[in-house]
Order: sequence, then structure tokens, then C-alpha cells
Amino acid sequence: MTWTAVALLALGVLLAEPVSRMLAGARWPTRDPIGALLLWQAVGLSGGLALLGAGVTYGLAPLGGSLPAALSTLHSTRVHLATPHLAALFASAALAVRLLGVLGLATVRTLRSRRRHRNLLDVLATPWPAMAGAQVLAHPLPVAYCLPGLRSRLVVSEGALAALSADELAAVLAHEHAHLRERHDLVVLPFVAWGATAPWVPGMARAQAAVAALVEMRADDVARAHAGRGALAGALRQVGGTAASATLTSFSAALTRRLDRLGHTPAELPTTARLIPRLAALTLVAAPTIALLAP
Repeated sequence: MTWTAVALLALGVLLAEPVSRMLAGARWPTRDPIGALLLWQAVGLSGGLALLGAGVTYGLAPLGGSLPAALSTLHSTRVHLATPHLAALFASAALAVRLLGVLGLATVRTLRSRRRHRNLLDVLATPWPAMAGAQVLAHPLPVAYCLPGLRSRLVVSEGALAALSADELAAVLAHEHAHLRERHDLVVLPFVAWGATAPWVPGMARAQAAVAALVEMRADDVARAHAGRGALAGALRQVGGTAASATLTSFSAALTRRLDRLGHTPAELPTTARLIPRLAALTLVAAPTIALLAP
């Protein structure tokens, strides 16, 4: 199993860096956000499995020719492993604790923040008669956002209702509904842990920003199909311009990229090309799974 461990370690390192860095800087995802998001999910899952599996496989290598056989031997007999193999098992356990701990902490913080936010909305906002589950915030600036979860909320400000035309408002609502319906918050959350686990690795650190940009592209595509390109662009300028003017450099840059994408909508990838990231995602998940579970 030693060579299997080496192969898994190489795969995990490559996915963490440079594959993640290259994918974060690629241009084709703007033409296929769904395919890119699937590939990102596969990169994160496969990378975690490979890095954890490499240590476990090497640690148990003296006990059998495959991981299932080694686990069976470990379960049925008393064994003594050499120091390098014990160190590998310890490293895998430490990495698992780190990954799951960061993910759990991020999840808890997110849930607490959403609960506080919902409580504030219950006090400050009022139900919007025009749409079930939506609330209106008494604020003069044009603001619209969603709060995902089991008790999701869609919030628009009085300023947004006054500033946006009917088509622009429809575009904003379609955008936010796409976030809620497709649970984009759950897509981004694992990459918060992925990046925080090793922030010194450029690819892992850039993954969260890349995935967050892709979910916005996906929601923009839904809104454009629903209300039209012009309505969405106008809504972005009205709603996004408020935040951009508040010296939020990164937000302003992201807004500019979204508007540029709307103004120069790239052609969708051909069907054959769209299959490539989906097949690559399937292969990435299958490779470490087969390596770990093959008898």
C-alpha cells in the first residue's frame, strides 16, 4: 500500500496547489459556472480524501495489501506498528481534526450570525405583502439580500423598492431566489474551512473567493434569463453601487467584473466542452475512493 499512499499524497498536494490556484485563475468558468462549481466541489472532496487517505494507507501498510485488508487485520489481531507508520496515522488524525474543527466552527458561527440577524429582522423589518416570506426594511438606501437557512428570509429595503423599476426588482428577486433555492451558502461554506485549514497555501486560500464569485455568476444567469440583461445590469448598478461607494474595494472590483460579464456575455461552452469539467469532477471523486476501498 506504500505506493498507493504516495499516489494519494501526490494527488492531494496537486489539488491543493497548483490545481486550485490554476482553477481560481481560469477564465472558462465564466462560461460554465455550474460545471466549474461541480469541479470545485470535487477538488475539495477529492483533496481531503487523498490527503487523509495517504496517511492512513501508509500507516496501516504493514498490515495488508489494501486498506480493507489492513483494517480487518487491525480489528482481529494485536499489532505493533513502527514509528513512521504511527506518525503517519497521527498526522492524518490531526489533519482530520483540523478540517472538521474549522468546518464545525465556521458552521456554528454562521448559524449564530444568521439567528441574530433573523431576530433583528423580526424587530426592524415588516412582511412584504407582494411576496410571501419576503420582508421590507425601512432604509433609504437600495439594499436587497437573502438570509438562507431553514427559515430563510428575502429582504429588500424601502430604498430599493423606490429606486428599482419593476423589471429591475424582478431581476433582483430572481437573483436572490436562486441563492436560496440552490443553497449557495452550503456550496461556499466548505471552502471557508478548506481555505482556513492552510491559509498559507495560495490555491486553498483563493478557493473561497473563486467559489463565491461563481455562485454570484450562477445567480446572475438565472436573473438574466428571468428578467433580461438590461434589467439585471441596472439593478446591480443601483443596489451594488451603494456598497461600492462605501470604499469597499474588493466588492467594487467584484461588481465591476459582474457588470463586464453582463455587458460581454460569453458564449456558453459547446456541449462536448461542458462535459469535460463534469467528467473531471466525477473522476476526481472516484480516484481516491477506489484507491481507498479497493480490496
